[in-house]
Amino acid sequence: MAIFLDSSDLDQIRQFMATGIVSGITTNPLIISKENPGVDLKTHILEIISMAKVPVSVELTTETETEMLAEAREYAKWQPKHVVIKVPMTELGLRVINVLERHDKTPVNVTCIMSFNQAYLAALAGATYVSIFSGRVRDMGYDPAPVIEQTRAVLERERLEAQIIVGSIRHLADVNEALRAGAHIVTVPPAILKKMCLNPRTTETIREFNDAWHKDRSKRK
Repeated sequence: MAIFLDSSDLDQIRQFMATGIVSGITTNPLIISKENPGVDLKTHILEIISMAKVPVSVELTTETETEMLAEAREYAKWQPKHVVIKVPMTELGLRVINVLERHDKTPVNVTCIMSFNQAYLAALAGATYVSIFSGRVRDMGYDPAPVIEQTRAVLERERLEAQIIVGSIRHLADVNEALRAGAHIVTVPPAILKKMCLNPRTTETIREFNDAWHKDRSKRK
C-alpha cells in the first residue's frame, strides 16, 4: 500500500516529501485553481516533478476525443518518466485510455470513479490506476468500502494490472477504511495527512518523558 499527496502546493509537497512517506502526487483543476490561482500549468507541474521525482497526475480538461488525446500527449511530453494523465471515466474516456496506454505507452489515472463497474471497465481498458472517489460515493448514500473490496478482488482474480487509488478523502477515518478495504493507494490532502501523524496521547507521553529528563538534568547541576 502507498500514500499519495493530493495537492499542488509546493510548500506542502516539499514538507511531506522530506518524510519519505509519499510516493506520488495527484492534482486536478479544482486543486490547482484554489492553491495556485493563475499559475502556468506546465511550469508548476515541472516544479513539482523536479522537487518530488514521483508520479504526478495531471488532469485533462478538454471534452472531445481528439482534443483529449492532443492535450494528453502535450502533458506527457513535459516529463514522460513522471507525468500520469488523469482521464475521466466515460465511454469516450475509455477510448482515450486505450490509445494512451496501449499505443502511446503513457500511464493513465482514471478519475471520478463512483462504482465497481466503472473501475472494472477502466482496468479492462488498460488503466494504470483507477481512482475511486470515496467521499463522493458516500455523498450518494452508498458505502465506498464494498466498491473498493469488489474492485480489488476482481483485479486480483483476473490478473489485471490496474492499481486502486482511493481519493476524495475528507476524514481520517476515510483513509483507514480505504486501506482496510484493499486500496493499493490512498491519495490524501495535506490537512488529513497531518492528522495521521498526531495523537493526543502520543504528544502527552513525549512531553512527560522530556520533562522527566530535563528535571533530572537540572537536579544534577
